[in-house]
Amino acid sequence: MGKLIYSLNVSLDGYAATADGGLEWATVDEEIHGWFNDQTDALDGSIYGRRMYELMAGYWPTAEEDPAATDVERAFSRIWKATPKIVFSTSLGRVEHNARLVRGDVGTVLDQVRREFDGDLDVGGPDLAGQFVRRDLVDEFRLVIHPVVLGAGLPFWPALDAPLRLRHVETRRFESGVVAITYART
Repeated sequence: MGKLIYSLNVSLDGYAATADGGLEWATVDEEIHGWFNDQTDALDGSIYGRRMYELMAGYWPTAEEDPAATDVERAFSRIWKATPKIVFSTSLGRVEHNARLVRGDVGTVLDQVRREFDGDLDVGGPDLAGQFVRRDLVDEFRLVIHPVVLGAGLPFWPALDAPLRLRHVETRRFESGVVAITYART
């Protein structure tokens, strides 16, 4: 069975988005985007909440045809479209782009999904990921830390009842000053 990975851009003070949901503070250059391409290409599938799915589905299905897109962005578009997606939502009626809609308990759904996919899965979006984190279902955390302090916003980490003990797996430094740090459960 593969790992469940929670990977996301995060500010130095621990936020995944500004208070109004903005992401413009994260500078994803060619080097960082290439790293994300490699990470995504290695997955068997992605698990999204509604907001993350809508954000991704709003651009990546057509990015390959965008004349302003870079080669690395076009490559990500191809990877994203080929990756199966499981979308948790109580408000969406349907999903597209190699995605299927699920409802229910995150643990129960994850058990079902893991029977279908042997390899690694990632969970995207701090709200949904928080449900997996609180249930101790995430195996690996990949924080892509940007050198910016937001002061407030949507936290990467959910509120926890007890400390979450992790061990360092890997650190990747990018030329831009961004650092990707991977931790696993102990």
